[in-house]
Amino acid sequence: MKQPPIQSLWNAADAAQCNDDLALRVYSSRLLGQNPNLVLHGGGNTSVKISETNLVGEQEEILYVKGSGWDLATIEAPGFAPVRLEPMKKLAKLKSLSDPQMVNELKTQMTLAGAPSPSVETILHAVLPYKFVDHTHADAVVTLTNTADGEQRIRELYGDKVIIVPYVMPGFDLARTIGVQYEREATEQTIGMILLNHGVFSFSDSAEESYERMVELVSMAEQSLMAQEAWEVDQESGSAPEGEQRQAVATLRAEISKAAGRPMLVQMSESEAGYRFAQHPQLESIATRGPVTPDHVLRTKRIPMVGRDVAAYVQGYSDYFSQHAPNAKEEKSMLDPAPRVVVDRELGFCAVGKSASEVGIVSDLYEQTMTCILRAESIGGWQALPANDIFDLEYWDLEQAKLQKGGNLPAFQGEVVLITGAASGIGKACVESFLQRGAAVVGLDINPLIETRVDSPAFLGIAGDIADESTQQAALEQAVRRFGGLDMVVLNAGMFPGGTHIADLKTEDWQQVLRVNLDANLALMRESYPLLRLAPNGGRMVVMGSKNVLAPGAGAAAYSASKAALTQLMRIAAFEWGGDGIRINALHPDAVFDTGIWTEEVLQARATHYGMSVEEYKTRNVLKVEVTSRDVAELSAEMCGPLFAKTTAAQLPVDGGNERVI
Repeated sequence: MKQPPIQSLWNAADAAQCNDDLALRVYSSRLLGQNPNLVLHGGGNTSVKISETNLVGEQEEILYVKGSGWDLATIEAPGFAPVRLEPMKKLAKLKSLSDPQMVNELKTQMTLAGAPSPSVETILHAVLPYKFVDHTHADAVVTLTNTADGEQRIRELYGDKVIIVPYVMPGFDLARTIGVQYEREATEQTIGMILLNHGVFSFSDSAEESYERMVELVSMAEQSLMAQEAWEVDQESGSAPEGEQRQAVATLRAEISKAAGRPMLVQMSESEAGYRFAQHPQLESIATRGPVTPDHVLRTKRIPMVGRDVAAYVQGYSDYFSQHAPNAKEEKSMLDPAPRVVVDRELGFCAVGKSASEVGIVSDLYEQTMTCILRAESIGGWQALPANDIFDLEYWDLEQAKLQKGGNLPAFQGEVVLITGAASGIGKACVESFLQRGAAVVGLDINPLIETRVDSPAFLGIAGDIADESTQQAALEQAVRRFGGLDMVVLNAGMFPGGTHIADLKTEDWQQVLRVNLDANLALMRESYPLLRLAPNGGRMVVMGSKNVLAPGAGAAAYSASKAALTQLMRIAAFEWGGDGIRINALHPDAVFDTGIWTEEVLQARATHYGMSVEEYKTRNVLKVEVTSRDVAELSAEMCGPLFAKTTAAQLPVDGGNERVI
């Protein structure tokens, strides 16, 4: 939990490169966004007020405010939504305005139709009479406010430097409250505002001064925590659980997915801080007192679940819902009651989400939350938003509107696939196909390049020999700790030795082919089965067979026999696993030439042998088409999808029509 205190990153030479106020706004926003103790995963927002001439030659004051979906750490000028300032000021004078009405007004007052949606705090930025306004959820500040006597601590620390605003839910009411309070309380000494249980604002007519004021206010909070020996919180060491955890995690994921009504990913954080936090003697009390800021509620949803009793957690959520919204049956259907954070004494903390990127956000935010909680505990006790405010945020009109928009989800969102032989050829193409369909993908290959093959939070590359059972065990353990379980397996890895007739086939060569193509797949099927039977949508497996199963040729005895035996194994598994909702099918590719073993030289040699051009050789099938790795991969993915939901034990050729197979 050692975190460096904030320092100013302002660089006069860099700032001088900015040729207008919007460029300065981008520059200083990025400075704020670079510090995760200020802004994490898109939290916070900034704005600048600029006078512009419109198409009819009139001067207008335009508020450029951070747009939805942009992160301050990487924001560009197009990430700011231009909104006419005067209408925003007039809206702030209204006695009431519903959030849907507010959003409509924000959009109708934009001067650029293609700009992102303005922040819900746009009116708040408008009422502050400064050119530049900065807003963050600085850890140190919210830690101080989220204590039993937080307001008093803030008053003593800042004096008349800030206006202190009691908690109000984000939106119009907060903007109106701040407008009134600023007019009543602002003095020449005021450089910012502290929103209790929410965050901090700084402002100025200078981009540099507004930024430096933010640094000053946050630094004061950090120095206060340091003075109270609450900056670096010591805890008894926590250790990772010993032994295999995949069955426990997969079972937890299955129960969470059932509660959510859809497949969810669950990630063990593997965080030392998480393991320590999970051992805290008052864990259940401190972990369930609420989030750091309202922004965290909207991202991590409700309070964490302590332990693994999903049914009890869901019942508690349902009881609370019934108490606070007994007639809101329609709304209830819009939200699932599943937790997004699980804190368990054995597993540490686990992050839950619909996608790998969402899981990453939840994980990072809760790492931050644990730090804030422990710091606050050391100076009087963590006290965050009460349960009814958390509930109100979850059922906020604007959040419900997002849920209703929804749209079509990727086919495999929230699901996990293991692909063997994933570094090249058909396996590599399978990785791409499943990622495009929204799956979290675990790629296993003997080639160490698999570990860096794909740069995505939804991909885990593991290097190892598929024929080594300890490698398989470790890979499955890694996969489940990273993504929570296993829904699909593509058994693609295999070897194709050089042509050898039976009379010349050595026993060791025969055994080596069977060890890789058959024995390894049997072991992986056996070890995957307990995980696949927990898959929320039913387990699925695709076995990569070969044309040689149906039409073998001379010189390929070991390969043909191994693939035939594997296909027979697939058929038996269909019998044995069908009752568990697991379906398993086989593909029989032929003449897939865009793989590592088919170099240009080899292709040319084979084409010459048959008296053909390379192009003719590639398309020597009934349909006269070339079969690619991509073709096989797409069919592999489809066989795991809804089109084949009622198909098991099928054998499907992917060969363009082979005369011997036909």
